[in-house]
Amino acid sequence: MIYLDHNATTPVRPEVLDAMLPFLKDGFGNPNSVYLAGQRTRKAVEDARRQVAALLNCKHEDEVVFTSCGSESDVLAISGGAWQAFDDTKGARRRLVSSPIEHDAVRGQLTLLKRRGFELDLLAVDRHGLVDPGSLAAVLGPQTALVSVMHANNEVGTIQPIAQLAALSRAQGALFHTDAVQSAGKVPIDVQGLGVDLLAISGHKLNAPKGVGALYVRRGVRLVQGITGHQEKNRRGGTENVASIVGFGKACELAAAELDASARHYETLRAKLIGGFLQIPGTRLNGHPEERLANCAHFSISGVDGHHLVVALDLEGICVSAGPACSSGSSLPSHVLTAMGVDAKLATGSLRVSFGWSSTEADIDRLLAALRPAIEKLRRVPAGSL
Repeated sequence: MIYLDHNATTPVRPEVLDAMLPFLKDGFGNPNSVYLAGQRTRKAVEDARRQVAALLNCKHEDEVVFTSCGSESDVLAISGGAWQAFDDTKGARRRLVSSPIEHDAVRGQLTLLKRRGFELDLLAVDRHGLVDPGSLAAVLGPQTALVSVMHANNEVGTIQPIAQLAALSRAQGALFHTDAVQSAGKVPIDVQGLGVDLLAISGHKLNAPKGVGALYVRRGVRLVQGITGHQEKNRRGGTENVASIVGFGKACELAAAELDASARHYETLRAKLIGGFLQIPGTRLNGHPEERLANCAHFSISGVDGHHLVVALDLEGICVSAGPACSSGSSLPSHVLTAMGVDAKLATGSLRVSFGWSSTEADIDRLLAALRPAIEKLRRVPAGSL
């Protein structure tokens, strides 16, 4: 199998599994217990917290809150931040600001809050999927509770000017949250330099197991709890998932150590991929040409359905996607491409290729060899016959 869908999920690295195993066997103590078995697991959790904090360049290690996934981190940040701002100002701050290209976890929570009486402004993006800081400045005001704009888009890879957006938001007293699930471990993230209040990441996107994530909460920022309880310094209840947290910490340590080398490797793979892909007639590259993640590329192909192309490549032993895994199987155009102004018919013929720690140039060669005949075959099939 050639796996080229690392933006959907990643394999657990052997070093990560090795770090986890002791806590799936004898190291089962509850980290909130006062006796030795509990304190051993508490130490492991705090060691992992330091590893995650180092990847994000947190000023304080306790700014890292462990969660079950990136989606939970997003929901805790948005709902917790919005309601805290609302309560602190007796309802004066009730406006939320975001973009139309966010992950479904963000979009869904914003929609839910809107139903509960919050107001919502969505900033337009350009044809590359980029938010203009000027458009944010135009809508910010004393009623703004929270702004949420993702660091890097999970489909097309465009990286947003987060530092500018965060500075504008905080100047108006609004909290700023960014979903960094796709960018963590792929590009440097400095929460101090970015100036964000809240930043979400996920373990399974950087070679840790599924079921663990983290939320950076700048010291001094308060959130209304989503899961009540005293764990994680009263910010997220529930007994910590020790083994997965340990694996998450190890994965962050590896990602930080290999960041520069990984970026160079991804750039080589991406250049080969784009050069070969765009030689096929009727193809185009989506996303910003420069401000983008190195580990992925997103294409639109005229005359084919992206999901049919995914199946055709799967029959060749190659795993890619037509879009984000959370909307896999949908026949509707991606909301990201729609917001970018991509024609609806062209948007349905899209393919996302994303690589990671285990990807090689041979993988790209195999994909390119299978791609042209698969596209040509699908273009010969009458519409509606599949």
